[in-house]
Amino acid sequence: MKLLPLLPPLPRLPGPRMSSALLGATALELAVLVGHLIAYPFGLTPERRPPHPRPTRPADPDTHGPDGGETAPRTPTTRGGAPLATTARGEAAPHAATSLPLAADFAPPVVLLHGFIDNRSAFVVLRRSLTRHGHRHLESLNYSPLTRDIRAAAELLGLHVEEICARTGHSRVDIVGHSLGGLIARYYVQRLGGDRRVRTLVTLGTPHGGTAVAPGAGIHPIVRQMRGGSSVIEELRTPAAGCRTRFVSFWSELDQVMVPVETACVDHPDLDAVNVRVTGIGHLALPVHPTVTAAIREALDAPEAGEDTATATGSSTGATSAA
Repeated sequence: MKLLPLLPPLPRLPGPRMSSALLGATALELAVLVGHLIAYPFGLTPERRPPHPRPTRPADPDTHGPDGGETAPRTPTTRGGAPLATTARGEAAPHAATSLPLAADFAPPVVLLHGFIDNRSAFVVLRRSLTRHGHRHLESLNYSPLTRDIRAAAELLGLHVEEICARTGHSRVDIVGHSLGGLIARYYVQRLGGDRRVRTLVTLGTPHGGTAVAPGAGIHPIVRQMRGGSSVIEELRTPAAGCRTRFVSFWSELDQVMVPVETACVDHPDLDAVNVRVTGIGHLALPVHPTVTAAIREALDAPEAGEDTATATGSSTGATSAA
């Protein structure tokens, strides 16, 4: 497994510029919050899941052989091998070549997992974007706000993933998790054998290293588990040799929920991980900002090593800004 080094520490910006950026990000957070409060009631009920047509060819049994043995270590799939970077103005760097997405029939289902005290309505924008760009198998899961343990939530996620694979005929899925949703998904992948089922895990503002900002930690046990030094966070620091899932973690320098902000990076020597810096937006805007959703699509469309679907890779570097 190859781990790309974390991005270098961000330079300290002059006070006025940072204040202006923080003001803009705060205004955007409030706008996103208002929109989300309007949409929230529509996400309280589970979505209908009509049967999906099975792929027209047998799905790869997780690209690791029928016995579960690993065929070849994967490298992080960023164009040109360089970590993606995002800025908040919506300016995408030019690409030397354009990557062709995985064929829609063969692309794994995408599972969307919301954050704390939230529901599937958090992904209305991202879901629309993925659908518009050819992702046909999308699953939004709700877990109860009364869930008291990340481990239990991860076990429930595993049951959902097995049901999705059985229903769609795919042997693997991709997962996009916002905040706590990303932590639940990582626990499933890393501690419960979920790497057998999860091809790519994209996390958005997830406290991989634990966050010092944990409102309600004295009341809700799952919030305490998101703090640095909790038993769950320490479990995720243990060795994970042979983990087959590719990680792409989006973190924002203006995320007021992640303290320190770098805690939203995946920092583990055994994991195939790329950390994507986002500037100019805050925690709530990560799943809805168009530049971030475009980068998520790129991460999901990137093929694995050895994938034989109609794909091609090119090279790209640059930054994305959302201010």
